Amino acid sequence: MQRKYPQKPGIDFILKQAFFYWNKTLVFQLMFSMIFFGIFLTSLFFFGSHYGILEQNQALAAAFQEGTKVYMEKVAELSASENYQMFSLAIWATTAFLYPLNLGMFQIFRKLDKKEKIEIGDLFVGYNGLNFFKYLGYYLFWFFIYRFTIPTILLAIIWVAVTIFVAPLMFFTDKRIFEAISLNFKALRMYFVEIMVCIIVALLFKYLGFMLFIVGGLFTFPFWNAMIYSLYKTIFSEKG
Repeated sequence: MQRKYPQKPGIDFILKQAFFYWNKTLVFQLMFSMIFFGIFLTSLFFFGSHYGILEQNQALAAAFQEGTKVYMEKVAELSASENYQMFSLAIWATTAFLYPLNLGMFQIFRKLDKKEKIEIGDLFVGYNGLNFFKYLGYYLFWFFIYRFTIPTILLAIIWVAVTIFVAPLMFFTDKRIFEAISLNFKALRMYFVEIMVCIIVALLFKYLGFMLFIVGGLFTFPFWNAMIYSLYKTIFSEKG
């Protein structure tokens, strides 16, 4: 396997390529979102009810009407409770379980490049054999750091940029986590502007559908994967 960094592509090329992959796989984008939100919302309501979080939310709404100070005290009390901690762990586990769906989209984009027949089973390729545990472990590692950086926002964005290619590198080239992060960091230094602009565009478009069309969000939510694949394909050259 050889890897090289070609001449810098234009941002417009990367964006057009991402929208091409997204547009050509709209049915699978919808399937991705339906599976993701179907499982996530089921988990959210089940564990929310099991640990009494839904009832607590009603109490928070009442506290909000009493004033900001009372509301913040109630939020702090709820966040410190054992039930809330267990609820958070359950939702974290659910998102970790759903993460391999993203690898399925990479598989679909690669098949589109190769002009191969795309099947529903391709969406679940990340769950095959030991792959599931590999990507599950990576997501848990990634999220553990992300949850500590998110309050700063800037550090969270940097962490996303530093790891944006880790999943496709692990999937397509079988790299280990830290080896993939090293390659990702090198690419980030060379293509910092391109990567950061594409991250911002991807995040805006990802949630734009929910803000404007509600149901349209089911199509735009997985767009992030198309952007990652477009960047990966443009920046990294695989031969072997």
